[in-house]
Amino acid sequence: MATAIRISDRLVNEAKLMSKIENRSLTRQIEYWARIGKIAEENPDIPFLLIREILIGTEEINSGEVSEYKFG
Repeated sequence: MATAIRISDRLVNEAKLMSKIENRSLTRQIEYWARIGKIAEENPDIPFLLIREILIGTEEINSGEVSEYKFG
């Protein structure tokens, strides 16, 4: 369900810039930031880079881009 919200012009402009860099739509960029912020707020001891790596790993699993790791 889509919902219209008001956000500051400053945040929109920052999101536009980052969306171009990260090759995301403006909406997806803001959703990404909201997701990261929610996870960080729920887990204050986890650094951003670890959160990002967990999200990347989760997406790789969901898209089937993983293979079994063999030791040695």
